[in-house]
Amino acid sequence: MVSELEEVSCLRPQTNPQLVEFLHAPYKIREIALENLVQFSPSGRNPALFKHNNCEPIRDLKNLSREKDSAIVMNALTILANLCDDLEFRKLIVEDDDFVKYLMQQLVNLKNTNSDLICILLANLAKSDEIVKIFDFKVDLDQTDKEVFQSSHCMDCLMDLFVKGADRKINKYATYDYLSYFFADISRFPRGREYFVTEQEYDHVVPIAKLLVFTEKYDSKTRREGVVYTIKNSLFDTNRHMELLENEKINILPYIIGPFALAENRGLKDDEIFDLPEELQLLGPDKKTEPLKELLVAHLESVLLLCVTKEGREHLRGKSVYPLIRELHKVAKDEKVEELCDKVVQMLMRDEPPEDQAAEDQDEDSDDEKITEII
Repeated sequence: MVSELEEVSCLRPQTNPQLVEFLHAPYKIREIALENLVQFSPSGRNPALFKHNNCEPIRDLKNLSREKDSAIVMNALTILANLCDDLEFRKLIVEDDDFVKYLMQQLVNLKNTNSDLICILLANLAKSDEIVKIFDFKVDLDQTDKEVFQSSHCMDCLMDLFVKGADRKINKYATYDYLSYFFADISRFPRGREYFVTEQEYDHVVPIAKLLVFTEKYDSKTRREGVVYTIKNSLFDTNRHMELLENEKINILPYIIGPFALAENRGLKDDEIFDLPEELQLLGPDKKTEPLKELLVAHLESVLLLCVTKEGREHLRGKSVYPLIRELHKVAKDEKVEELCDKVVQMLMRDEPPEDQAAEDQDEDSDDEKITEII
């Protein structure tokens, strides 16, 4: 047995596919096999290795992720998460309803040491259309769980984990930051967007309202990034724009335009500052603009989406969005940011056509088509 273990630990998987066969070997052997296979799971390394015997390693890895040994589970989940870049592997994982439900059940265990890995795996699985079935899944909650979770629906539990679990507040082993990427991808689908902009029965809150505060959480780039793209994707449902803008319980605008407001509203006139949302009228000298160019771009694209309707444009005009864009354009050092600033200015500063003319032009030259091209 000792010689067999030594052989496993030094096998080179590029030339010896037998390594994956040890995944269903006795305990110590499969443990070492897992440790060796982790380094070959990242995208492009050696996907053919895991397609051995009709993708049997994927079935083995899913079984190993149910083990009691935390180290074995960690390595199995790591490999599965890495392999999701391969469409065939991702399909084998996401189409296994029992496995997806198992992952969710493990997430609501607030003592799980591998929760963040599960979040990464779920985020990768959300690249597949099949992931929308999670809206139909439920988890079993015990009495302790109910102090955190108000609903047994999986999507509601994920929201509770993300919002309440920030900074390891409910699980010392997990931040749940990567759930923001899961939200961003699932919001690409109509059912996902509908969820984020609809008041939920279990807590009477619109989910996107819970996420807004994280647009300026600078110490967590992952959390901030996923939330920004979730907001942007949710805005593709133009019929909900005015509710998102005018409902005081949501109040989405300050969190979209706030990240590109300058310290002390530099460059704005007094009357322009007065028209800003109240949250942005008294910015201190320590106010920072969004430091990541790609997220600044996403916020500007969200503004463009809000410009799709006449009502949206009028609302933005009344909230001094143009002056903010004007000042951002002056200090922008990125070509894409400058380009988007120009497009927003064109949308907000142009004259609105008469109602009858606007109706005639709608099919030929709609704002929806312009925004699609931009984004």
